[in-house]
Amino acid sequence: MAKGDLVGGSLWQNYSQKVAARMNHPRYRGEISEEEAASLNAELIVADHGAESCGDAVRLYWAVDKDSSKIVKATFKSFGCGTAIASSDVMAELCIGKTIDEVITITNLDVEKALRDDPDTPAVPPQKMHCSVMAYDVIKVAVATYKGVDIGILKDAEMVCECARVTLSTIKDVIRVNNLKTVEEITDYTKAGAYCKSCVHPGGHEKRKWYLVDILAETRAEIDASENEPFIGLSSFKKFKAIERVLDAEVRPALHQDGGDVDVEDFRMDGDTPVVTIAYQGACLGCMSATVGTLGFIENVLKEKLDPAFKVEVG
Repeated sequence: MAKGDLVGGSLWQNYSQKVAARMNHPRYRGEISEEEAASLNAELIVADHGAESCGDAVRLYWAVDKDSSKIVKATFKSFGCGTAIASSDVMAELCIGKTIDEVITITNLDVEKALRDDPDTPAVPPQKMHCSVMAYDVIKVAVATYKGVDIGILKDAEMVCECARVTLSTIKDVIRVNNLKTVEEITDYTKAGAYCKSCVHPGGHEKRKWYLVDILAETRAEIDASENEPFIGLSSFKKFKAIERVLDAEVRPALHQDGGDVDVEDFRMDGDTPVVTIAYQGACLGCMSATVGTLGFIENVLKEKLDPAFKVEVG
């Protein structure tokens, strides 16, 4: 059935086929009982997160293996729009097989990208990105529940937008992960500032401690400063993000022209030598030049942009 047949008109042209499939036939919707978790030698974790402004809410269930701390089963219940259901379904799938420490690295961008039909076309219109942010936030709630710590330890719970229930940490994370550069983009991704607008800039009907214009300026300054740091001195997370940033800007656009793509499978430091392991996708799979010409191109770009000692391997 065509997307246009599901709702009618051109509205559905802004959504991917994967979104339509997931909202109509979610794979991971349901509950996990204490008895089922026990049968899996797992601890049951239940976490809730919602946005009062739009009425969307999600409950996440994890069965976490007692020996390895890996999530062996994940399900959800979502109350709200179809995009919230689709995002929650993918979010649950992305959790399975990861440890508690690994799952916290899942971002709203990972959720949205997993819903795309092709790498270059967003799965949902900007105004629905808050659904993937909601799925991203409930993971943090679940991790805090598992670790038995206050959610504020994992993220600054200071509320910036009371209308959409968006925190300072979420806004900063979304700016960094999605490389946002305008307040309008922040609103598209999180819904912060979409309603009463008092959090957008000073002068609104309600005085705020934090304003989106100031958060954006501060976070952009932090991003610019980190991009100028020597690669060798970055943390492991920042090294990985730097590699992804260079691949997105310099490598992937060229591969996409021929129907190919590349993913980072692993990154490690071999002494002072950065070593990244990649996996080809699409037309790059089986291509004769992938192991020589393309590999050399990727390695030379990373050497030029990040570190002259860079090595690239194919997984």
